Amino acid sequence: MEENVPAGRCVVAVDGPSGSGKSTVSRRLAAGLGARYLDTGAMYRALTWAVLRSGVELTDAESVAKVAAEADLRIGTDPQGYAVTVDGTDVSTAIRGAEVTADLSAVAAVAAVRELLVDRQRRVIADAGRIVVEGRDIGSVVAPDADLKVYLTASEAARAKRRSAEDAADVAATAADRARRDRLDSTRKVNPLQQAPDAVVLDTTELGIDEVVARLREMLTERGAA
Repeated sequence: MEENVPAGRCVVAVDGPSGSGKSTVSRRLAAGLGARYLDTGAMYRALTWAVLRSGVELTDAESVAKVAAEADLRIGTDPQGYAVTVDGTDVSTAIRGAEVTADLSAVAAVAAVRELLVDRQRRVIADAGRIVVEGRDIGSVVAPDADLKVYLTASEAARAKRRSAEDAADVAATAADRARRDRLDSTRKVNPLQQAPDAVVLDTTELGIDEVVARLREMLTERGAA
């Protein structure tokens, strides 16, 4: 953590599609601000893991919602490293697997699941006071009053290359899967992936992580929030 960082309230909402760099940028920004960090995508992944483990049909929204409501989901908010557990089991690694990724959008589209997690996310934000939150509907739904709303994006080629490097997967296959998820998340009826009207759009295609973080720090300074 950096020294001499203001301790006042500061909420930063970082949205964008997969491969835009939002996770790395958000963690690094949070560390620099002396703030907490919340990966909302990990929360949806954790409940997807729970649903798959339960064996209920993904098309049965009521059963999916019941599993989600009964799951004891816990997530850390330390930007330097955190764990995600479900019913006492550490699922930090498991939720990044192909099985969870394939069914993530289906579970995230269930209205009751989104209502449950949005409420949890808002409580985490209120308790933290100073936090960087990343996801796909943070600025538009979860934290509409955030001090800074940013929508990170990048070219399709850059996003596919970044994600395939993270997952050690084929670029073409990664691009196809990313496009599928973005399409499903952008067209779902409840809280779709979208840019908040007052969000700052930042294309990260040609920018390094440090450059992106520096620009966000500048934006916060201009707003008197950092």
